[in-house]
Order: sequence, then C-alpha cells, then structure tokens
Amino acid sequence: DGSVPSPSYDRGATVAGVVGVGRLITGMDRGLQGMCVNERRHLIVPPHLGYGSIGVAGLIPPDATLYFDVVMLDIWNKKDKLQITTLARPQHCNRTVENSDFVRYHYNGTLLDGTPFDSSYSKDSTYDTYVGTGWLIKGMDQGLLGMCAGEKRSIIIPPFLAYGEKGYGTVIPPQASLVFTVLLVDFHNPKDGVVLEHLEVPASCKRRAVTGDFVRYHWPGPAADSAVGSSRCSYSRNHTYNTYIGKGFIIPGMDQGLQGVCVGERRRVVVPPHLAYGENGAGDKIPGSAVLIFDVHVIDFHNPADTVEIETLYRPADCNTTTRDRDFGRYHYNCSLLAGRHPALLLVRARSGRRTHDYEKPQEVTLGTNKVIEGLNSGLLNMCVGERRVLIIPPHLGHGESGARGVPGSAVLRFEVELISMEEGVPEGYLFIWHGEPPTSLYEQMDLNKDGEIPADEFNAFIRTQVAEGKGRLMPSSDPEKVLADMFRNQDRNGDGRISPEELKLKSDEDQEKIHEEL
Repeated sequence: DGSVPSPSYDRGATVAGVVGVGRLITGMDRGLQGMCVNERRHLIVPPHLGYGSIGVAGLIPPDATLYFDVVMLDIWNKKDKLQITTLARPQHCNRTVENSDFVRYHYNGTLLDGTPFDSSYSKDSTYDTYVGTGWLIKGMDQGLLGMCAGEKRSIIIPPFLAYGEKGYGTVIPPQASLVFTVLLVDFHNPKDGVVLEHLEVPASCKRRAVTGDFVRYHWPGPAADSAVGSSRCSYSRNHTYNTYIGKGFIIPGMDQGLQGVCVGERRRVVVPPHLAYGENGAGDKIPGSAVLIFDVHVIDFHNPADTVEIETLYRPADCNTTTRDRDFGRYHYNCSLLAGRHPALLLVRARSGRRTHDYEKPQEVTLGTNKVIEGLNSGLLNMCVGERRVLIIPPHLGHGESGARGVPGSAVLRFEVELISMEEGVPEGYLFIWHGEPPTSLYEQMDLNKDGEIPADEFNAFIRTQVAEGKGRLMPSSDPEKVLADMFRNQDRNGDGRISPEELKLKSDEDQEKIHEEL
C-alpha cells in the first residue's frame, strides 16, 4: 500500500548481511542473488517469502506483501583476495617495493560503488609511509608490494583487509570494500646507498675524479618528478654546476655519486633521501623523503694541485735548441674546452687541410713576460722548432674562476700547439745585449760623424751594424724599430733628441749604480 516501515536511508546507514545462510527473509535472499554493484532492483516479496502470518510487531502487519527498492553498494566474500590491476608500468624497472621500504605515493580512494572518501591529490602532497610495518591497512600493505617507481595500480581491498566491521569515522562505513588508484612516486630503504647507472663512458679515460677535485657538470634536475627536475636544470640556466667533491659542499649522495667520473661521462645518480635532503626536503621544489635522480654530464674536472699536462705529439730528431724564458716564439694553436667545445674567444679556421689554426698567421710571444696565460707559457717552454704538443691547462693556470670571453669560469683548457720559429731572448730589463765585451770607446764609435752628439739615426745605424756583425742582439720582437726607439729613448735622458756622453750608459753600469745607491 506504499507505507514505508523502516527505510535504510532514514537510518543513515546501509544494510549489511550475508546472503544464502538464513539470516535474511527468503524473498530478499533470493532477490539479491546475481546483483552487481550499483545495480538497482525492485523486489516484490509475497508474505510466505517475507514475514508470513506473524509480521513484525509495530512495523509489518501479518500476511503483508513487501516491496523493496534495492541498490547494491558493495559485495564481498570471506574467500576474496586482494584484486590488483596494473594500469601503467614504466618500461625500465630495476627494483620493486619490498617490506620495510619507505614509499611515497598519490592515491584516490573510493568505495566499491564509486563514492570518493579521500585523495592525496586534494592535499597537494604524497602519502609517505613504511610498507609491511603495520602503518597501513593490511590490504594496502600487500597491494604496494612489487610496484615500480612510476607504476600506477588499481587495488580493490575487501573489508576484512581494510577497516572491517567498524569502518572509519563517517567516511568509510562498516564492512566496506575499498578501491584505491595508486601512483607510486618513489621508494627507498633506510639501508640504501647511492645507485649509479653509467649511461655513457668515453672510450679513453686517463683520469677519474677523486676527493678534492673540482668538478664542472651539467644536470637536468634532481628528482624523479619531471616538474621538479626542469625547474632546477643547469642547462636552462646555461651554466654548469661547479663544486669540489668529497668536501661536504654538496649533498652526501652526490658527493659519492661523482667519485670516479671521467671527463665527458654521463651517469645517472640515484640518491635516497637520507643522503639528500631528508624528511624536510628543500624549499617548495623537493618534497620531504624524496628520492632524487641526477642525470649528470661531466664537462671537466681538475685539482688545485694540478700542473700543466704535456703530451708531445711530434718532436724533431735533430732538436738541439729549446725555448726558454725571454725567448721570442711564433706558434700555431687550437684551443678547446676539455669537453670539446671551442671557446668563442679562440675561433679556429681550417688551413692546408691538415690541421686547424687560430688565425691566418702564427701567434707571437716573448716567454716569461706575462703576455699569455701561465699554463700556455709553461707549455711552450723547452720546445723545439717544429715540435707539436697537446697541453691540458687547469683553470688556476688558465683563466681562473672568472673565465674570459667565451671561456667559462674554472674551465680546463686543451691546447694543440706547434712551434713555428724561435729567437733567443735577452735577460729581463734588457733591450740589447753584447755577445762579448762592449767597445772601450763606445760613445766615440757610436758618434759616426764625430760631431760630439748622437741623434737617433746614428744610434740606430750603429746598433743595426752590431747585430749584423754578430757582436750583439736586440730583444726579439715582431717590430725591431720599436725596440730601437725604446733604446734611444732610454739613453736620451733629457729628451732633446740627442744622446750626450754623460747620458750614454750601459745597462750593467746603471744596475751597479742602483746597487751602490741602495747600499
């Protein structure tokens, strides 16, 4: 007749019962058979399959036909097991979750009928916990086992592996099956160390980095989460990350992970949180307890104690004379960063099809005069004309921490040099030296027209004659006329364009006068 004696909606609770064991009226027992979750049925139960001639006092009269509007919310059986469906799994999975691992995962939780009860996404943070230690419901403890980082699963948990007869607060009713969609972000074990994966190792690796070395490297980001990685990428900053290793300047895991790298090597360094940023994370980019993944490309490294590394490619057999400080040399060179890139400062051009050179004509330098970087100066010493070398120059003998145009700070440089010619130099402070004793009457011989004074043309002509006759030599230079002009200017002390007898002095005599004054 449409009267409603006791609807479950009014009681605010679902009806739970076991089907087919005599705990329900026969009509309901039969009517529920074969129903699916979220299925809705109308059941008309005659009195002999309902409460019969007795009824239920105060609720259902005798011989009443009953009409039920039933919605199936949940079904389970004591023989049920966990239902796991893999929705997505990474192509590479080197390790899966085991008991005692610490996991970080996102989840959506619903009842079996699809009613949501909780989600980590709404909290903007992962759920972080240990597996197999009693911190999770049994079904979730089991459902996370065997997962890979980045894997996504659907886990259906029967109530006896979830919150059972009591439920949980107002969001999970008693005897409710739970459905979790889980995305495993990462996991680790407190006993984990750093894991290395060698992605690319150069065929030639003469030296590997050790504690105390200064390393320059690129890395695309420090987390398994690509959003975190891209925000901290060294490539996006167009700048390498530069640091000493083994000195505590970087997280312990990276300190360990960079040990033994080669120049040009690419390696993946997986760092557990206890060797990274721990439970607190770092800022708003690296969450607490996060496992970090660094894909590292090593550009170069050096040690502050390094000297110039010299490799001789060719040395003439008849080499009797080699370069020394103060010698004047002409040389060709190519320069690149150790990782192979040519600095913009040292553009190279092809020449003769055999080798490359930095300019159309050789470079010129007087060694030991601070005209080139210290490492190149050292590398050009003791060379023969025609000799070819490779020089590896650490930054403290190159362009240092500041770098130069086209050369990054703290960069190791590689030079290929070829000595084209050399001229013997003169001691520091000298523009000309005698091969023997100077003439006793130097002024008289230099005064070619015997007028009692020496103008620039006479001075220059005299010095050129001494050089031509092998009696002395000028400081080697690409501009001998400038050297002569400097010599004349040094002797013309009053600047009148003439050298008087009182003005003309040998450099050795001047040095002795200075010593006497100091004494």
